[in-house]
Amino acid sequence: MILYLIPVFILGFLLLVMVTMAILSRYKGGKYLRPVFQFLTKIPILKGLIQKASERAIARYNPELAGAMKKLQRAGADKDPMRAQQALSTLSADERKAWMDAAGQQGALDQQPVNRAQRRAMERMQKGRMPSPQQKRRAK
Repeated sequence: MILYLIPVFILGFLLLVMVTMAILSRYKGGKYLRPVFQFLTKIPILKGLIQKASERAIARYNPELAGAMKKLQRAGADKDPMRAQQALSTLSADERKAWMDAAGQQGALDQQPVNRAQRRAMERMQKGRMPSPQQKRRAK
């Protein structure tokens, strides 16, 4: 009797995983889904599948960026900064612009302010104003 229910349990588990992934991807722009995928990329089989899916998604919405990524990967730019500079010089103008935009967005994601003081300092810098006097005193 229970043997007949094994496929139902498996399908139920897969449905639960899919619903969890969907909820995590919608909540705060996927902030909590990113660590899950970073963990999954440690599994060699899943790493290749996730990488291929990511490349196809990028190629679908930004073909110039996908071309630039392929050229930079072929040149080994991820391992050596000198090779990265050489590879950047081989990119077309559109590819270079797409690459720089993506790199700027990635840098913006990495430098998110943690607390209110950092957030306000970041806003002041973006507006072109100097840090507040309190921050100048703390720096000394």
